[in-house]
Amino acid sequence: MESETDVLAPDVIGLMFHPDLFYGTPLAAKIKNYSFFDYSQREALHLSLDERKLFIECLDRIKNEIEHPVDNHTAEIVASHIQMLLDYLSRFYERQFITRRKVNSDVLTKFEKALKEYYADGHGKDGVPTVNYFAEIVNLTPGYFGDLVKKETGKTAQELISLRIIEFAKQQLTATDDDISIVAYDLGFQYPQHFSRMFKRVTGISPTQFRKQISIGYN
Repeated sequence: MESETDVLAPDVIGLMFHPDLFYGTPLAAKIKNYSFFDYSQREALHLSLDERKLFIECLDRIKNEIEHPVDNHTAEIVASHIQMLLDYLSRFYERQFITRRKVNSDVLTKFEKALKEYYADGHGKDGVPTVNYFAEIVNLTPGYFGDLVKKETGKTAQELISLRIIEFAKQQLTATDDDISIVAYDLGFQYPQHFSRMFKRVTGISPTQFRKQISIGYN
């Protein structure tokens, strides 16, 4: 790209491509797996010298191919080179998640604290807590936050949120005689059946069955 104004960072190189380029290629089915496209600038990948070398080599392969006369193989070859570049970036991001364990640990601590305080602070009236809500609290994009949580815990952020909701639900079902629908509303669910569906998915039994089991155990 050429700019008519002064270039602030002349040493910056990169790649821009249109999704139409890889339709009909293996990359079309895989592109959705590269979650880093949703990351923000503050979550950028920091390359080592060796990683930067690989990155530039991938760009050179792409550049050489697009300068070759176009034929029936051009789109697929360019797409394959782009896929290789994206696979390398996935590997580099995994390395970055590992080398930033301390930072990641701090993020998880904030997440767990906010998760515990959500209902205690009366946010249940605002609805069921979401991944976006907690990502905003820790100043990350939902995509980066979700990938970080998955890498560190082995569970998705949504799974951890669901487990916490069910923990609160069990407390409510055990400590009160409130109707299931009241418990659901207190937890932020607009429809009680959505709460019952989540409860059964996580615990294997319905809220009513759980309450009966607890009652039998106490008796």
